[in-house]
Amino acid sequence: MLNTESWYAIWTRSHCERLVADQLSAKGFSPFLPEVQSGSMRAVRNGSGRRCKPGPMFPGYLFVRDEMTKNRYVEMLSVRGIVRVLEDGWMRLTPIPDADIDAIQRIVQSGVSVLPHPLLRHGDRVRVVEGPLTGVEGIFVRNSQQKGSLVVTIDLLGRSVALEVDSDDVERCQ
Repeated sequence: MLNTESWYAIWTRSHCERLVADQLSAKGFSPFLPEVQSGSMRAVRNGSGRRCKPGPMFPGYLFVRDEMTKNRYVEMLSVRGIVRVLEDGWMRLTPIPDADIDAIQRIVQSGVSVLPHPLLRHGDRVRVVEGPLTGVEGIFVRNSQQKGSLVVTIDLLGRSVALEVDSDDVERCQ
């Protein structure tokens, strides 16, 4: 018999991840709330030390593995603190690949230090937040895992310049 269980991402109310995980467990679901010792990335870079405290790896989210039938879905939504199950498009649940969850589980089990990092995509408009270029804005072009280029364009001239930046030193513009 084929196992039709999949992992799904659950969006929770703010600071309700543990409450939701406990309630899901009590209802027979298999939740996974990755918790890590986390600290401020900026405090680490500034050398001011790092105060670590346990917390969710992905604040506001946890994962659940289940064969998501209509009855199970309705039962899950009755849990206090759940906002919704993430989906791709209107009313189509989107499973999380097992390999992604396996990687997260391995990170949690290893006990390595984990710092939050914003998702930067090729082409995002970003602002430099550290170093001599603080405040400069441009387009982020990914070059490698940790490095990218900040492309600054003068539209009127039809010209651009690019400089290498550490992806930790930029943030997405609002």
